[in-house]
Amino acid sequence: MTTANPASQAWPDGLLLTYYGDDFTGSTDVMEAFTAAGVPTVLFLELPRLEDLTRFGHMRCIGLAGQSRGKSPAWMQQELPAVFERLHAMGAPILQYKVCSTFDSSAHVGSIGQAIDLGVTTSASTWSPMVVGAPRLKRYQVFGHLFAAANGAVHRIDRHPTMSRHPVTPMQEGDLRVHLAEQTQRRIELIDLAELAEGSGQARCTALQGDDQPVVMIDVADTASQIEAGRLVWENRGQGVFSASSSGLQYALAAYWRQQGLIPQTPSLPVAQEVPCIAVVSGSCSPMSAAQIQWARAHGFATERLDIAKCLNPQEADAEIARLVNSALASIAQQISPLVFSAEGPDDPSVLNFEATASAAQMSKSDAAVRVGHVLAEIMRQILDGSNIRRIVVAGGDSSGAVGSHLGIRALTVQAGMAPGVPLCRAWSDDPQRDGLEVALKGGQLGAPSFYGQVRSGQFA
Repeated sequence: MTTANPASQAWPDGLLLTYYGDDFTGSTDVMEAFTAAGVPTVLFLELPRLEDLTRFGHMRCIGLAGQSRGKSPAWMQQELPAVFERLHAMGAPILQYKVCSTFDSSAHVGSIGQAIDLGVTTSASTWSPMVVGAPRLKRYQVFGHLFAAANGAVHRIDRHPTMSRHPVTPMQEGDLRVHLAEQTQRRIELIDLAELAEGSGQARCTALQGDDQPVVMIDVADTASQIEAGRLVWENRGQGVFSASSSGLQYALAAYWRQQGLIPQTPSLPVAQEVPCIAVVSGSCSPMSAAQIQWARAHGFATERLDIAKCLNPQEADAEIARLVNSALASIAQQISPLVFSAEGPDDPSVLNFEATASAAQMSKSDAAVRVGHVLAEIMRQILDGSNIRRIVVAGGDSSGAVGSHLGIRALTVQAGMAPGVPLCRAWSDDPQRDGLEVALKGGQLGAPSFYGQVRSGQFA
């Protein structure tokens, strides 16, 4: 491995990185990785005001939680340039478009290629590095191919039991270069594991750069390649660089900074205290979310299913919300944690029939998914208003994305560790009733089956 120039080891003053997260759950993943490494990070749920930036002036990383993963290229063209410019203006040397470590995307929905084409205009850099592999999350990139674990086994992403069957962006190609090429005309290059191992990563990086600002993917499969990926990005950041990357970028940068003695040698997060009751809403249809619901049911949680058809019917939605809220409040009164869910795995009838249910409601699949997310967030709002619950979990991207607007949360910081990629966060709000609320926003595939029990007990997985 190549060693860094000693003169480059010092951190610059101020912000080190700003990022836009393509969904809410993934945005907290970045925050967890950096906070654990000793890099203070805050995640805003809407563009920060001047007073917000003043309050969090000591932060070294600022993020903005978004929902572009479920949006069209046209939406991105309309919304993202102003956001990227705002984040770029904060002056950090790295601006990141944070993507999922399973690379959820397509040419028509959540296009990472479109985001890159919009984002590189903020920088005069001669490359756009991309780091997707994140071994801590059991995501590995090997010679450009992405692998991810599920059910104790590692699968190429196009054979992954969840991602190959994703309802919106199924992964049908394991080579990320091929997959990304369907989303952008930009040149796409790779620095592979062999080049990293033999120490030629920097030479390759230099050779690949050009005025056309190519995407340069960097393999990450283990600690050594992670450190080298972090070195390449950091030492070649120049006057500023745009990177579409997963939280693998945070883990890589932290690994390199740790090697250089810039941050503590051992990542750590505070431990949460046990609470008697939590409230959970789940809009995820992943197999792991199903296992978590099943575990919760078997271990004393009160599980209630949201009726999707009623949820999508304006004449029935309010009554369905009231039914679930009243049931949850009755459980809380008995010190029983409620869990409201919309699906129990990818083979749940509500998932298999979702398109037909949406069509019957005269809605598109994407609009119906957003509606379900908003209903679950509204259920959570009413549960909080009617109880003394101070710790909640929201599972699924659409549901998590609706939480901020429904609960009046402006920002999140990491409160404690829970599971890799899923921290327990502290909510910051202008509403005293919401300020200090403890929130975990969980991606569908993350966490162990016992995750909800861990959140209730404060145990770190």
